[in-house]
Amino acid sequence: MATNKIQATPNVFVNAYARLHMGFLDLNGQAGRRFGSLGLGLDAPDTLIELALGKRIFNAAEANYVLKSKQALLAYANIKQEVSIHVHREIPRHFGLGSGTQMALAVGAGISQLFDLNLTLDEIANITGRGNRSGIGIGTFSTGGLVIDGGRSAKTITPPIIAQHSFPSDWRVLLIFDQGYVGIHGEEELKAFAHLEDADLQLTQQVCHQVMMQALPAIKEQDLHTFGEAVALLQAYTGDYFSPVQGGRFTSQLVAQVLNFLTEDGVLCVGQSSWGPTGFAIFESEKVAEQYLTRLQSTFTHPSLSWLVCAASNAAASILFGK
Repeated sequence: MATNKIQATPNVFVNAYARLHMGFLDLNGQAGRRFGSLGLGLDAPDTLIELALGKRIFNAAEANYVLKSKQALLAYANIKQEVSIHVHREIPRHFGLGSGTQMALAVGAGISQLFDLNLTLDEIANITGRGNRSGIGIGTFSTGGLVIDGGRSAKTITPPIIAQHSFPSDWRVLLIFDQGYVGIHGEEELKAFAHLEDADLQLTQQVCHQVMMQALPAIKEQDLHTFGEAVALLQAYTGDYFSPVQGGRFTSQLVAQVLNFLTEDGVLCVGQSSWGPTGFAIFESEKVAEQYLTRLQSTFTHPSLSWLVCAASNAAASILFGK
């Protein structure tokens, strides 16, 4: 986390950004670890919260999931003092962009700063119940960029971040939203994981090899074609595994139509983030991304669809002190 103390006041602002979850690396588990994820920090949409000591009157009451994180942290630190939180902006919830983890980490980081607790992000995640399967939201909060977490073993508390790379600054991400759908979450998500069989070991090994020997070198060499091929394999592996519980490789049929259109047009790096419904496509420049956006807007006119062109965020979440 980057901390920029501008003056000594009890108000703390924490700004965190959305992330893409591009897929799981090991849904087999025979090697002793399970899950592992490839993810990317984005520069939009974002979450911005303000924390203040005492009971303050803000514009809106704290949402339940904000309140739960606050209460868990205050109870952990045995703090009785009142803390008020105002959510200025938040990542859309249940859209596959990591809203819950980013909010929990932002609340924890803010409270840690207010009371000089020096909590680590892993500690905050554990206290608030985040990082149970994927650690990439913790990784992008910490550093931004492209991150890989190493999944879980029987002894893992929080999935460790095992790789982090800056994402090419010229590349752009087109987000495809279906406003009429929300991704699987909560109890439904727990039931899904409980009922699915292990993935094929040989395919799992192939996916891990592709990510290690194609995706990561391609980022260093700024080779979008090779990176896109590896992401396509990872998306197929993850999407097909969850197909029985999400109704296909992609949860939203509208988003699936857009992604199929892009794929048929030769765009390799496309997919769904986490449980969706949000889809993504990565282009080599803002100009190309905007050109495709114009085409998509004229081709797909369903009112539930919306779009956002953004860049990767290669920076950590930020903490500011101010009025």
